[in-house]
Amino acid sequence: MKKFKIRTGDTVRVIAGAHKGAEGKVSKVLLSKDRVIVEGVNMVSKHEKPSATNPQGGIKEKEASLHVSNLSLIDGNGKSTKVGFTTKDGKNVRVAKTTKEVI
Repeated sequence: MKKFKIRTGDTVRVIAGAHKGAEGKVSKVLLSKDRVIVEGVNMVSKHEKPSATNPQGGIKEKEASLHVSNLSLIDGNGKSTKVGFTTKDGKNVRVAKTTKEVI
């Protein structure tokens, strides 16, 4: 089973690609494709055909996924950090490498 160091609800920064420097909250993790959807980042236009629920049709903006390797977690100080694991009270927890704080 795959395991990412970035999870839903984390605040991340894009470190590579066309949207480099953008920040947002992770809304969905796609484990099978190694990709993540971040709110407000990598917006694409999606053309929709008219349907019963949307009789007008039109063009809608939505977030596209980014590869997990192009993202970096942001710690409590607003800086990019790597993620480590440590045991606390018998459970494995994620820890920010820069501040040693539990995420």
